[in-house]
Amino acid sequence: MGTEASSLVNLAGDLAGTYRRTTSSGAAVDPATADADLAAVLRDGYVILPDLLTPEQLGDIRESVAPLLDRHGRNGFEGHTTQRVYSVLNKTRTCDRIADHPRVLALLDRLFMPNYLLSMLQVINILPGEQAQMFHTDDGFYPLPRPRKALGAATIWAIDDFTADNGATDIVPGSHEWGQRIPQESEREPVVMKAGSCVFFLGTLWHGGGANHSPNPRLAVTAQYCEPWLRPQEAFTLSTTRDTVRAVSEDIRRMLGYSIHPPFIGQVDGMHPKRLLEPGAQPL
Repeated sequence: MGTEASSLVNLAGDLAGTYRRTTSSGAAVDPATADADLAAVLRDGYVILPDLLTPEQLGDIRESVAPLLDRHGRNGFEGHTTQRVYSVLNKTRTCDRIADHPRVLALLDRLFMPNYLLSMLQVINILPGEQAQMFHTDDGFYPLPRPRKALGAATIWAIDDFTADNGATDIVPGSHEWGQRIPQESEREPVVMKAGSCVFFLGTLWHGGGANHSPNPRLAVTAQYCEPWLRPQEAFTLSTTRDTVRAVSEDIRRMLGYSIHPPFIGQVDGMHPKRLLEPGAQPL
């Protein structure tokens, strides 16, 4: 290893002075619970985490997102009979508890490097008559060959019950370990779970939204995450107002990119991005 590379390795710790790295709320989760969740994810590529939201929290989410569901998907992947809401953090606080739920962060703490990022937060409402979504992997757009370690992970939260006929997410268990194999339609398995539950899966797991053959819509929220050295799907530092960043939790603030991946990825004008949130900070 050359001198320059050695010096970078030596700088791999937290060099911040004023804004030191903070511990995620996942640290408060019982380690035995988090380790059991992790074992299931590593074995199957996914785990269902039941009953994480209360009926009151579900009601708040439904009420707040209903006025936002005013457009349909623009292509076959988004779904022409599916409604989607982007830039969620700027529009409602009710989905914050989905982005930073401790049970999810405990898994992310074990899978990824510190200061991992939120890559996407999106509301998805699959309407009656929607067809099954094409199979895909959520970190497949990172051009690194499989098989490999997942570079991201995702959660899909059931705001309505997920059933076999109303558009529940379809997965292919164990496919996170595949190389170049593509799944067959016959391998779809619906994630059936009650409202308030979520499915957590690795970015390498093949999955897709299911067809909605029922007479009712199926509402969900998805939060996706990635390693801190990767570019997220949503440019949160551009799309999220500073007032919103000040309002969210420290966990979300860090995952939006107001953090440093050592030694200096994420800096702004040579300084920690949190300085942009200080009173009197000037816009760039």
